[in-house]
Amino acid sequence: MVQQDQELDLRLFRVWMKAYHALFANIQKDIERYDIGFENFQILELLYSKGPHPVQKISEILSIPSGSITYVVNKLEKQELVKRQCASSDKRVFHVLLTDKGKQLFDDIFPKHTDVISQNLSFIETEEKEQLIEWLKKIGLGAKQLHEKGKQDATQV
Repeated sequence: MVQQDQELDLRLFRVWMKAYHALFANIQKDIERYDIGFENFQILELLYSKGPHPVQKISEILSIPSGSITYVVNKLEKQELVKRQCASSDKRVFHVLLTDKGKQLFDDIFPKHTDVISQNLSFIETEEKEQLIEWLKKIGLGAKQLHEKGKQDATQV
């Protein structure tokens, strides 16, 4: 029984990875047509969808190393797509926010991009999407707990 479960787990993982790579390739191709660059697009999309964020938080959310995030934000700032603003609560913290130029760019790009995402997910029904969201959350949280437990076990050795 254990071996059957492991074989099923491996099959699920392979199918999941193939689907991820196919979807990601289509999404990346869409992003490339805007001539922005993937990391730049991620940052602009985050700021567009969720509003201003501290540089460090952007780094954490998007898994961009802290050394790279400063470089990328500087480039976006030179292009006048974002600007830094001191946080009112702590002058040592800088929030990154879209400029009017950045917002205008994403007002144009974002509807087209969401159309591409929707086209790529149009093969499943709304109810299936909702189920998949719940399942992926469950898998993600479980994997995160295993990761945290592994870090705790490593410090106890």
